Amino acid sequence: MRKTKKKIEKINKLLIRRFGVPLRQTVPPNPVDMLVATILSQNTNDKNSYKAFTSLKKKYKNWTEVAHLTKEEIEKEIRAAGLGKQKSATIKNFLNSLLEKRGVISLDFLTAESDEKIIRELSSYSGVGVKTASCVLLFALHRNICPVDTHVHRTVNRLGIVCASTPDKTFWLLKEIMPEKIAHQFHTNLIRLGREICKPAKPLCLVCPLLKACAFENKNMVEHASFKTNDFMLLDNVNLN
Repeated sequence: MRKTKKKIEKINKLLIRRFGVPLRQTVPPNPVDMLVATILSQNTNDKNSYKAFTSLKKKYKNWTEVAHLTKEEIEKEIRAAGLGKQKSATIKNFLNSLLEKRGVISLDFLTAESDEKIIRELSSYSGVGVKTASCVLLFALHRNICPVDTHVHRTVNRLGIVCASTPDKTFWLLKEIMPEKIAHQFHTNLIRLGREICKPAKPLCLVCPLLKACAFENKNMVEHASFKTNDFMLLDNVNLN
């Protein structure tokens, strides 16, 4: 475990060298806002999910008003994010269930709880999974938790940090070995790596800053026209063993 933690720390430094330190809000977002925004972000891009989120926030004074809407009314407001029927049902169920259980739409009662208890609580709402719960932990509660989407799942398994068949399994394995205070940097830069370089098909391995750290057997060593190999910092001077 110690060896793997050291590898994560070195990979994190290399990602920062390539992509920089990701910006982070000094004042974290409200946990309910974060949860709803994460639901809206599923299977769409940031621009569309943000448009859907702001549509709700601008039109209604608070989440209680949104909870009293019909699923069809919510679906209309979040149309830009896609999967309207599924997402509107999840949002309405979450808001109504929280209101019934607590009498108020707030997740402030979770702030003193452990990561595991928070994940169990949030995952108990229909349609809310581990990834959504972990985003609340990382971004709204500033916990040292690394949410695992398809990009993080793909990259950490290719790197050989973990060996897991699903994003949820990857999450739990990563949780046990994540070094202190780097989860936000690691998560954010891995997503960028996955989107720009470590793609599902034909990854741009020649220009990857983690080339020599990667355990992926099917590397694509064909040079891509839009990149130059010497534009990227490789691992020539870094010992990852």
